Amino acid sequence: MTPARPAKKARRPDPAAEAFLAGLALVKRHPALAALEADICRSRDCAHSPRHGAAAVDSNGRIHVHPDRRAEPAEWAWALAHCLIHLGFGHVPAHRDRRREQPDRYELAARCAVVNRFLLTLRVGRAPEDLPAAYPDGEEEQLAARWRKTGVPAAFTHCGTAGDAPDQILVPWSTWHTPPDWQLAFAHALTRTVSAAMDVAGGRRDSLTGEIRPQQPWDRALGWFISSYPLLGGIASGMKLVADAALAREHGISVAAVDATLGEIYLNPLRRYEDEEWRFVLAHEMLHAALRHGDRRGARDPYLFNVAADYVVNGWLVEMGVGTMPEGLLYDPGLGGLSAEEVYDRIVTDARRVRRLATLRGKGAGDILGAPLGGRPHAYVDLDEFYRRGLAQGLDLHLSGERGLLPAGLVEEIRALAHPPVPWDARLARWFDAFVPRPEPVRSYARPARRQASTPDIPRAGRYFPPEEVARCTFGVVLDTSGSMDRRLLGKALGAIASYAEARDVPAARVVFCDAAPYDAGYLPPGEIAGRVRVRGRGGTVLQPGLDLLLRARDFPATAPVLIITDGHCDVLRVRREHAFLVPDGARLPFTARGPVFRLR
Repeated sequence: MTPARPAKKARRPDPAAEAFLAGLALVKRHPALAALEADICRSRDCAHSPRHGAAAVDSNGRIHVHPDRRAEPAEWAWALAHCLIHLGFGHVPAHRDRRREQPDRYELAARCAVVNRFLLTLRVGRAPEDLPAAYPDGEEEQLAARWRKTGVPAAFTHCGTAGDAPDQILVPWSTWHTPPDWQLAFAHALTRTVSAAMDVAGGRRDSLTGEIRPQQPWDRALGWFISSYPLLGGIASGMKLVADAALAREHGISVAAVDATLGEIYLNPLRRYEDEEWRFVLAHEMLHAALRHGDRRGARDPYLFNVAADYVVNGWLVEMGVGTMPEGLLYDPGLGGLSAEEVYDRIVTDARRVRRLATLRGKGAGDILGAPLGGRPHAYVDLDEFYRRGLAQGLDLHLSGERGLLPAGLVEEIRALAHPPVPWDARLARWFDAFVPRPEPVRSYARPARRQASTPDIPRAGRYFPPEEVARCTFGVVLDTSGSMDRRLLGKALGAIASYAEARDVPAARVVFCDAAPYDAGYLPPGEIAGRVRVRGRGGTVLQPGLDLLLRARDFPATAPVLIITDGHCDVLRVRREHAFLVPDGARLPFTARGPVFRLR
């Protein structure tokens, strides 16, 4: 009987090889890099394998990898992508000449710097920590010529993937067929990747490598803005279309509505419109969001302001010839050239008739949503910056490409949005400048100057503020100390008031705390307003008694202005002198404010 052979020992896993294969898989999943077909050499006998680095690439399209190097998959992905981009950029062109002159160290460093700069935008893998975070501008020829004169900066001396050895190796072409054109293949791959990205932005596919979904007419309309209409292309690329019949029925959306905060346009897919009509509808909602009509209405009636904005937007779109306006939309040529605020002032006189009109959402409902559908949280992005930048860049592209004239009113609004608003603290300072006079100091020899000790033989008059100046140059602060007030915003507001008062030499301010009952803190120096002020109460918010307490005080000047700090969850206030409100951004007062409203950000 033949004895049984001993079982073979299971091969131990090679962590270095597994990490390398995982990194290679990451690179192959990238649509642009996957088009560059390269051989991988991971042999210990390879003459071109780097000794201290990760990889090097030769002009035969072969990447020589260190066989025993330990690295994370993300680091391998970055090194392999670096070598592939050398091929795609034509840094190691294939040629049959056996005598090939190797690039000098200036060319090597410049080419690696250009590749690493490109990789910052491609975002493949993870770069080594010892590489610089930023790279100089210019092509590789310009950088090489500059560094031949000034020397290669130390940070870019070894910024390739082969350590202290060159990662670009020129060798003679070793096969019989025609050398490949890696540059052309990489250019075509990048073009396909950009096209796929536009499909993702337009909703035609879920990912760069995903299958193209059958297009609906509203998808084609959105894709048209991204590819063919630069004015709204940037805005369209950031908007999401939600075509859900159940959602539209639940929230009464007849045709469309927009949530500028979430960047979503809600459509009723049961509506049968042509592509041109869907272009008009999408442009209508995008302009509502980009021009921030929901935030601009202020204390106006939301529905009437929505109707006014509809008249203005539809007039612009008809004048620009963007799509075809569906039947039944609000349009009046007699309102051309007016802003939404001016149209609102006209239609508010006939509010009963206007309330019977229908927006894209339906009769009696505005298509500018004030809150997310279903109570979903807002996205934490800088919406002003997104819409402002998208419209400003779109306008420049539209005008430079001579895509046609635009309505003067639309151009004026976009130009106005292109300038960021004045910060709240700067506007608050202007209000103080207008209503809080600067005290005039008085000099008297009855008070020694602070510098008197340095010149005891020379009398110096002291500088002080007499009581009448303190009474003339002051202001009142009514402070909401209820539990709903944000301590961080409260500290920011008090700090801004204190710093401005000190800069203006305001000697003291009259402070009243208010929650369930008022508490008079009296006159406080500016430093104590921000520092030692103690919030007294945490009950309900009733501000009128505190305001009356301040205004009836005998030692509070009749001409002094009042600054009211609240979160908006308060009673209706009646203030019979100059005043202003300081509220958190997004808060709404339960009444029409007569004075300016400064919003904390």
